[in-house]
Parts: sequence; C-alpha cells; structure tokens
Amino acid sequence: MVRRRPPASASSDELLSTLGRLTAEALERVESQKARVELAAALQRDLLPSALPQAAGLRAAARYAPARHGLDIGGDWYDGFVLPGGVLGFSVGDVQGHDVEAAAFMGQVRIALRALATVTPDPGEVLGRTNDLLVAMDPDLFATCSFLRYDPASGELAMARAGHVPAVWAATDGAHGVDAEPGGLPLGIQAGEPYPVSHRRLTGTGAFVLVTDGVVEGPSFSIDEGLDHIVALIQARADGEPANLAADLIRVAELTGHRDDAAVLVLRHDR
Repeated sequence: MVRRRPPASASSDELLSTLGRLTAEALERVESQKARVELAAALQRDLLPSALPQAAGLRAAARYAPARHGLDIGGDWYDGFVLPGGVLGFSVGDVQGHDVEAAAFMGQVRIALRALATVTPDPGEVLGRTNDLLVAMDPDLFATCSFLRYDPASGELAMARAGHVPAVWAATDGAHGVDAEPGGLPLGIQAGEPYPVSHRRLTGTGAFVLVTDGVVEGPSFSIDEGLDHIVALIQARADGEPANLAADLIRVAELTGHRDDAAVLVLRHDR
C-alpha cells in the first residue's frame, strides 16, 4: 500500500506574513473610514452658518449634533439668511444617507435654496425649483426639507415642506400645536412636484421650532411621541432664551436612542 505524505503545513513565516497583510488591510480600511468621517464632519461644520439673522420681535437660534456613535455624520442642516426687503429666510433639512456624499449634497441643496429664494417670494416655488434642479442633476440621494420666509413688518410666516418633519410651536398663553399642513415629496425624487404653502402670523410671545427626525424619532419612541415631547418642552420654555431652548431640544435626540445626526432651529417671537 502506498502511503501519501500529508500536505505540508504553512510555515511560521508564511503565517506571520499573511497575518501582517490582513492586519495592514484592516488598518487601511479603518483609516479610510476615519478619514471619511472626519471629512464629512468638516464639511458639515463649515457649511452650516456661523450666525443666524435676527429681527425686531424675532430671535433665532440653532443647534446641530452628530450621531451618537460618530459614524453616521451626514446631511442634516439648518440655515438662515436675509432676503431682499429685509425678509428672513430659514431652512432645516435632512439628506438621505450619511458620510461625505450626504454632507456634500446637503451643501448643494442649501446653496440652491438660498439662490432661488432671492428670485421668488413663494416658499413652495422655491422648493419646487430646487427640486427640479436636483432631479435634473440625477442624484443618488434625496433630501427632506422645510423652508420658510418671515416678514418682520407683518409678523407673517410662510412655510412649505418637502417630506419633512412637521414644525411645532407653543405660546405663553397656553396655545400649542404641531403644524402638520400637507407637504410635497422629498427633494430630488420627482420633477414637477407641487409644494403647498401654509401661513401663520407670529403674535404675542412664543416659539416656532423646526427639527430633523433625529431629534424626535428613534428606537426609544415614535415620531408622534417625540413631537409630543418637544411640544411640552417648548411650552415650558416659550418665554426663555432661544439659545437655551435650542440646547434643551437637541438633548432630546439622546432620549430617542437615535443613530442619526440631528438639527434644531428655534424662532423665538415677542410681538
């Protein structure tokens, strides 16, 4: 009977060489992911405004928080700017997905909103034109967004939503609610989408608040529970400093158990 010699086992040098190669590849992937997260964070930080416009009877404040685990930095944003005639424009939005691509797409959406808001006074048309522009670019991403215009002279606020979380508000007289007027599809999905406009006059003392879903939705509670939670918080702080209210609201995101980034915009009015 012929005996076959068993195959030779890998030598120690070969095993060490293989281990070294696999370790180097793993480190390269870790460093690449770290670099992408750091770049996304830098894009997010540098694209967000350093200050928000203020007006007689209206003070604005905002906060942004990255994802709890630091790997889901993405495309949540807030913005505020002065338009012709002293009207103020504000937006809050959330890009689908995370990482560098989402942060870069967020910058494109934000710039488009600013540019188009200077040539049309209608928030619904601003969203519609932005949407058509993004669809024409054939993006792989889409964004939810709320855009509003505030006229300090009349106290009128006009707002349109593109698949975004409803606004919430409360006043010191006890009135409060969720501004769940109909909206359109998220930006970048379908050309020709209409975006209805809702109108509200800000009177008395109170706060009108826009958030992204990372603030109000997560494993710990549903979006309806999250909205109820922040309505109660706004009621309790409606006459306080907008910066303090924004800081309190962004902390709600930690209660949701969210893995997403989060943004808050507070418009504190006293007319």
